[in-house]
Amino acid sequence: MKKTILGLLTVGLVAFLIAGCKKPKVETNLPTVNIENVAETDSTIYGECVDAAMNSVTLLTSDGDTIDFVYESTDDGQADVQGGMFTGDRVAIIGIKGNEENVAQKVVNITSLMGRWASLDKNFEIKDGGVVESNVSAESNPYTSWKIYNGKLILSKDTFDILNLGPDSLYLENDKGIFAYKRQL
Repeated sequence: MKKTILGLLTVGLVAFLIAGCKKPKVETNLPTVNIENVAETDSTIYGECVDAAMNSVTLLTSDGDTIDFVYESTDDGQADVQGGMFTGDRVAIIGIKGNEENVAQKVVNITSLMGRWASLDKNFEIKDGGVVESNVSAESNPYTSWKIYNGKLILSKDTFDILNLGPDSLYLENDKGIFAYKRQL
């Protein structure tokens, strides 16, 4: 009987020691980060067009640097320049540093993007400072903000590729289709 009691006491003591050796659970208030939600950094270079030629552009960046770019030609031999290029216009450039020169893969003329645009179901004005004003009070889900991010136009929560930005037309594309807008005066 003494052996049984001694055995039970030993087992109880070992169990108590093992339970006591566990590290206490410490609760932290650190936020959890979902890797899929971490945004990539904006690779767009913003600035003012200082000089524009047929195959190149000189940009005065927002940081005060002057950078020369040559246009990258697409499969059809054209450069992806949306909205034209004029001295003094604000532009957004997606570019890469080549071996000998900087290459503009896509250029979006922000000055040309500004203004009133309308389609069958949308009528809005893109303004300075990332503001979009809807001109239709009954519009469902009106755009309220805009920005160029990595060469794409973000209108509120919708992200678009700019297929064509002309003097009187704007063609945007995303996974829901192609959207055509006409400039309103």
